[in-house]
Amino acid sequence: MKSCVRIGVKMEHVIEVKNFHKSFKPPFRFKRIHAVRGITFEVKRGEVFGFLGPNGAGKTTTIKAIVGLITPSAGEIRVFGESPFSMTAKKKIGFLPEQPYFYDYLKASELLDIFGRIFGIGADERKRKIKNLLEMVGLAHAGDRVLRKYSKGMLQRVGLAQALLNDPELIILDEPMSGLDPIGRKEFSDLIASLKAQGKTIFFSSHILADIERLCDRVLVLDKGEVKAVGCLEELLRERSWEKEALVKGIREEEVRSWEEVGALEKIDNELVRIVFKAGDTNKIVAKIIEKGGVIHSVSDRRMSLEALVMKLTETEAK
Repeated sequence: MKSCVRIGVKMEHVIEVKNFHKSFKPPFRFKRIHAVRGITFEVKRGEVFGFLGPNGAGKTTTIKAIVGLITPSAGEIRVFGESPFSMTAKKKIGFLPEQPYFYDYLKASELLDIFGRIFGIGADERKRKIKNLLEMVGLAHAGDRVLRKYSKGMLQRVGLAQALLNDPELIILDEPMSGLDPIGRKEFSDLIASLKAQGKTIFFSSHILADIERLCDRVLVLDKGEVKAVGCLEELLRERSWEKEALVKGIREEEVRSWEEVGALEKIDNELVRIVFKAGDTNKIVAKIIEKGGVIHSVSDRRMSLEALVMKLTETEAK
């Protein structure tokens, strides 16, 4: 289980978003569209931060504001204590957008060379970095192939390589695993884990919740431009569960299965069983166990899945 607290370590905020609002006025329409409605959160140095929510929640709008592509309608965003438009902050960021667009007739090695020149990286170092990055993202065999011959997954990989070219401290990824096959997703996940081990801060949005659950220290759930939950992933999954479980000895399975409050029953060994029930039925379940002569070893919150958490937080708005 991941811990959200690092004892003895001061957690610097790499990203600070305070009361961020963003609205747009589309052409030929009188009403403004409120994409983000006053959200506040921070991202700590060295963590993997998951940014979740359904389509239209405001995730990409927020990411664009963090990297300085759009300005807030209200509120404040700081990156490394600077404005997102500051060159000091920009030099420390690597960014992979949801749908990267590159010139079709460039080779991957040529594309990375252009970005390296923009960052002011010397010729010898550029050559070394390009070779290493293409190997890292699994494109060493295709570095001299023009991009129009790349699949969507391969374009995602070269997009990640350009995001890492300047050795950024903060890596921002918008749907980075889109278009990747299962093997590619596994390789991408392993790469994110290795970047975290190097002390990088990773902020990424994804609809693939299994990857978020496996990789992230903390998550934020956004819906209709508002924060529905933010915090340590493991704590959110336990604290917001609507189910509890009891470990019990000395009671017959047949007896327990007849109780209407029981959602599931699992036999752990010859004596111990796990009883799953709704949190609101705790007193009833405990009373029945005692009445039937059972011995309660523990009663605890049942860890829910991330998918169930997101559905629970957004279902009210979806109705």
